Amino acid sequence: MRVANRPELQRLLDELFARPADQGTSLAAVVVHEGHVVAERYGHQPDTMFGPGGPVTPDTPLVSWSTAKSITHAAVGIAVGDGLLDPEAPAAVPAWRGTEKEAITLLDLLEMRPGLRFVEDYVDGDVSHCIAMLFGEGAGDHAAYAAALPLDHPPGTVWNYSSGTTNIVCRILGDAIGGGESGMRAFLRDRLLGPAGMHSADPRFDAAGTWVGSSYVYATARDFARFGELALHDGVVDGVRVLPEGWVDHARTFVAHDDAEGVPGGFDYGRHWWMWPDFDRSLAAHGYEGQYVVVLPDRELVMVHLGKTPAEQRHHVVAALRAVAETV
Repeated sequence: MRVANRPELQRLLDELFARPADQGTSLAAVVVHEGHVVAERYGHQPDTMFGPGGPVTPDTPLVSWSTAKSITHAAVGIAVGDGLLDPEAPAAVPAWRGTEKEAITLLDLLEMRPGLRFVEDYVDGDVSHCIAMLFGEGAGDHAAYAAALPLDHPPGTVWNYSSGTTNIVCRILGDAIGGGESGMRAFLRDRLLGPAGMHSADPRFDAAGTWVGSSYVYATARDFARFGELALHDGVVDGVRVLPEGWVDHARTFVAHDDAEGVPGGFDYGRHWWMWPDFDRSLAAHGYEGQYVVVLPDRELVMVHLGKTPAEQRHHVVAALRAVAETV
């Protein structure tokens, strides 16, 4: 990426990284305007259960958490363009055949409206299907665990944000691609991540060989920005179409509104992407602990923030990114 530093934007990032520790920790931030990196900042990674800490640099891969869900939507779009998947068709989950669940479509899953029970909690393991799926009884096969949960609502009627839903999508996608884990890795590398310029990207798989597209893509902040650039330019990179025409607009179709406690105006939800209502045609990939890839087409702007920010403190990060957008 070309670099053209903007001191006024750099100052805003410096202030974000200098906020009190109880408001969270920023590890990396990149601002890309009209194809140029106009500000970026890096911090220090603390030791975690996933590995030792250390200085974060432009070459440090960091975890996506749920920003991966938007990458999942992009991968599904490629398979739809290839004729391998039909969003309107019943979801290809063999265990659902002959049950009430067979009415669930792939589109219901992409809209987080399959009607399946799922508690998306990241703290309380006693009431969290997400923790059970990623680290507990569902750890060996995330998609099977989520697909087996009860149907609480008619498909397509109730929005419920769910990492389990995304991992069901990833199993369907993997089955359509074929070749198991190696086939899916090659598909992601050759059809999406490579063409988007995300050469550091490392998608992770569960023990059943399914990409954990709900939560696990490791990449540098600049490569997450490249994913944002892919969405900014309607799925085209250097004149080459990577995503089917119209698939980015498919993502920004309104499905639900989330009040997002503490964030003025909240957020809208589309199809595996969020939207910021105060910015026209925006798209945003959100992840646990303050991961953001924000795409603002009307400003030719992509903003990335990666770090460890408690949910109740995320408004500080959102406010800083909005200040950057207003300053560009």
